[in-house]
This record gives sequence, structure tokens and C-alpha cells, in this order.
Amino acid sequence: MLHYTACGLDNVWLQNGYKVHKTAYGSATSIHDAAGLHKLLALDLTHKKGRLTGKELRFLRVQLGLSQEALAKLQGVTEQSVSLWERTGKVPHANDMLMRLCYLSHTQGETPISQAIERVKIVDRLVHERIVAKSARSKWSSKVQIETVEAVAA
Repeated sequence: MLHYTACGLDNVWLQNGYKVHKTAYGSATSIHDAAGLHKLLALDLTHKKGRLTGKELRFLRVQLGLSQEALAKLQGVTEQSVSLWERTGKVPHANDMLMRLCYLSHTQGETPISQAIERVKIVDRLVHERIVAKSARSKWSSKVQIETVEAVAA
């Protein structure tokens, strides 16, 4: 498996869908349909249990094509607040939920808002996730492996 950190997230592993190439400068990895993989990862993040980390918030922001300033205006906060959240990982609960709703609304406009709200209600407890993605027949799918805080501490 490939630990895929080039997307900016630390918890993504690829079972397949990539190829390692030898170059004059060492090995290089290419990802099959990286855009499709990133859409899948973003959708997984909107459904994750526990709050978004700073890196996850940044990933969703980038997938939406927003600058820190644009996200700040959208959420009614300062650009410095967004920068702080992304650096420290301490995203306020309301802003976490709003970010998820923004992404879902952007990508799944036909989704009723009540369904989207139900999805984001599950963010109250912290868990550690590992997203394992694989490619089959030119299409990405993923499986989320969840560890609760208690399991990690043991």
C-alpha cells in the first residue's frame, strides 16, 4: 500500500490505482484519476465522525477552490481565524459543520439540507480514521477504518 500524503492529508493509504516509475532523479509515483480520488476523499471527510482536523479543513477548502479569505467571508470570520484553524487543527464545531454543508451543497446540490444536516451531526466525538482507497475498473472506492480514542490509548 502507498501512504498518499501528496494530497495534504496524513491518513490516506492507496491499495492500488497508482504506479511507481523510475526516473533519473529516483522513483516517482503517478496516481490514476487523482481528481476522482480527491473528490472521493472530500466526500469521505464530510461523512467522518469527529471534528475535521486543520489539514482536512484545508483539503476541503482547496477542493472547493476557495482561498482562506473567501472561506472566511463565507463563514463570517476573519482570514486569520481560518489560518489558525488550519495550522492548529482546532476548528470550532459550528464552522466544521458549515464547511461540510458547503462541500455537500457544492457537489450534491440536489441533496435536501435536512439530510446534509443529519450527516454532520455525528461530529461530536473525536475518532482517528484511516481512509483506504482503491481503484477498480478506472473508478475509485474507499473504506474507512475507525479507531476510537479509547482504542488508540490502549
